[in-house]
Amino acid sequence: MTQETNHQQNNQLNRTQPSPQLVSLLQGKLNTLIGKSSGYIENLPEDVKRRICGLNFYQFEHAKLEAKFQEEILALEKKYLKLYQPYYEKRAKVVRGECEPAEEEITAGASLFEKEKERQAQEGDPATEKNKEVQGDPAAEKSKEESTGDSCKGIPEFWLTAMKNLITISDNITERDEEALKHLIDIRISYLENPGFQLEFEFEENKFFSNTLLVKTYYYQDEPGYGGDYVYDHAEGTKIDWKEGMDLTITVETKRQKHKGTNKTRVVKTTVPAESFFQFFNPPPPDCEEDDDDADLDSRLETDYQIGEDIKEKLIPRAIDWYTGKALEYEDMLDDDEYFEGDDYDEGDYEIDDDEDDGDDEGAGGRNGEENDLNASNNRTDLHDN
Repeated sequence: MTQETNHQQNNQLNRTQPSPQLVSLLQGKLNTLIGKSSGYIENLPEDVKRRICGLNFYQFEHAKLEAKFQEEILALEKKYLKLYQPYYEKRAKVVRGECEPAEEEITAGASLFEKEKERQAQEGDPATEKNKEVQGDPAAEKSKEESTGDSCKGIPEFWLTAMKNLITISDNITERDEEALKHLIDIRISYLENPGFQLEFEFEENKFFSNTLLVKTYYYQDEPGYGGDYVYDHAEGTKIDWKEGMDLTITVETKRQKHKGTNKTRVVKTTVPAESFFQFFNPPPPDCEEDDDDADLDSRLETDYQIGEDIKEKLIPRAIDWYTGKALEYEDMLDDDEYFEGDDYDEGDYEIDDDEDDGDDEGAGGRNGEENDLNASNNRTDLHDN
């Protein structure tokens, strides 16, 4: 291809693509129009405008009731957290191996598992037979354990297993994180005096950090948002006291530099942020401003808040269901409803592409995109029919 041809193509591209300056100018103009009146209301007849003012007053009174509604919901959440607390405390003691459930509690729980298996069999749930193949016969496993005399304390890796089954959390857990999260022995929630909540992660002694308690606190704005809902303001996390060489939130990059004058080579080590669940405890500060180096700030804030909400609303209340995988059945049902909502779906309109190229780009921590998808799938362990 000649230089003249290249020059012509470049000129054609320049003519068809708007300049960044023009795009920025147009975006700025559009932003100034947001919230401005189109003039439609102002040009309506006076008697119609009076009625609209009346409706606006009704809406204002409705908004006050919505805010009151949210206040009462929060009060109910606090009330019932106190009622849930004894069960959370029993769960924590069993997981840590500090006590055993009463025999009648074990019998009742086993009966519930059996009823769940019967329901799945009646509905023809394919996951039932699949899990039997993967997990094996629980009665046989118990007999094997008794014959060998092997036993363990509490329920090992309870919280790690539950977290790996919740997709919003598992997506942020690396293989390096798992070794540390095996030492997680409890997750608790408490409400602040002002609107907001606090998540407490309790760890046993481990080789990674000296903290035994990592805390994440979410604060809401003082004024409710549109619709009366509490609006997320910012979050704060515990500073993790990493032991030497064990910080999972950074990686060390080694580079060789040659001196221009002496030709001597030196080794320079720099630390860069690494993908890790423990970045959860280092959220963007409340006064953080978006810049060229952090263009995805809004996405980070949204993800951080969503993880906190999922831990609060899903993981803590139903930890055993996430551990066994029972919760996945209902989670998948909700996902399917959201996926197909509003659109007519015809299976014949789609075909599966088996020839899609595999990605091999490396991400932080040495995991590529394909491995992440496989890990997320493999980590969602269904145990509830065993």
